[in-house]
Amino acid sequence: MFKQQESPYSQKTALLALVKASFRAIFSNPSALVFSVAFPILFVLIFGAFRGDKATVFQVVIEKGSDTTHPIYKSIVESPFVRVIHIDDATQLRKELIRGKITGILSIRRQSSDPSSASIAIQFKSTSASANTYGSFLQQLNYIILQQQEAAIPLSSRTVVLLPPVIEQVRPYKPIDFVLPGQIGFSILFSTLFGIAFTFFGLREQLVLKRFFATPVNRINILIGIGVSRLFFQLISVSVLILFGHWAMDFTLANGYVTFFELLAVTTFMLFLLMGAGLLISSLAKVDSNIPLLINLFALPQMILSGTFFPVEVFPEWIQAICKILPLKHFNDAIRKISFEGLSLFDCGTEFFVMGIWMIAIYFLTSRLIRWE
Repeated sequence: MFKQQESPYSQKTALLALVKASFRAIFSNPSALVFSVAFPILFVLIFGAFRGDKATVFQVVIEKGSDTTHPIYKSIVESPFVRVIHIDDATQLRKELIRGKITGILSIRRQSSDPSSASIAIQFKSTSASANTYGSFLQQLNYIILQQQEAAIPLSSRTVVLLPPVIEQVRPYKPIDFVLPGQIGFSILFSTLFGIAFTFFGLREQLVLKRFFATPVNRINILIGIGVSRLFFQLISVSVLILFGHWAMDFTLANGYVTFFELLAVTTFMLFLLMGAGLLISSLAKVDSNIPLLINLFALPQMILSGTFFPVEVFPEWIQAICKILPLKHFNDAIRKISFEGLSLFDCGTEFFVMGIWMIAIYFLTSRLIRWE
């Protein structure tokens, strides 16, 4: 009788077992769910609550003795951009000016004692504390004055005719359209780095990897098992964030479900980059207390300089130049272009190029420095 040959070891079965075990380990860790889903949703609710569609309203005080019968006064009061408030106490008025609580004080006085005279003098008073508002208010005031002057001149005598403005209705850019892409980047940045770095470091230090080497499991399958489980978990988290933002806070998906899957594709690309960075950090760390330090050195500058919470345009030009080389900045830009502007993946070539350069550099270093024992 022929001796029955033993079936060869199945690398596929081993890989699936590693993925399943790693996936269970992630979901059994409450902190993973908190950092990947709960915190980003909380930030989205807080920052997304700010309304960006409200016009600026300037608070001004009309100086005592001003002519309130002149048409210019009526135009100022009826303007939707100006709110006339009354403060009778001079001391309190001075405090409000110094604190910048009001835009300024407006004086409207006739230049002639003749009540039939239409000539008036308008003077605006403010402080440097209101520097962020009084410039815009003066532009609005000039527009109101121009309207009044035009109305007083016959059409045949006008050298300038003020036509009604033409306002085209387009897709509104809401605060959530800026906030949510930043929170997606924030979520996958820290969750992936901490998850991969601590998982691989723990497997190495607890000699789990060494035990694996005594089995026929390929080393690459160990990395794939850890990576695939983390990849699927993060994609689930990102899907929850996008759908929550879309249904609960009207986050824009320009092309519907096509945009949704394109966002997941960009996220997948970025996740491969971050998983490589996590492996590199775990290999560089001598003790587990070094891991948070190395992660923060890599992640904190990106969190601040990549347009996560506020636009990078607020920085000086030399800092903006640094921002342009960070992978998270290009990830955030790609997410915003696809979600709001409706661009495709092929329109984000610059973003993929920069992230690709980072990915190649990170995996090159990881292949040289990775520690299995």
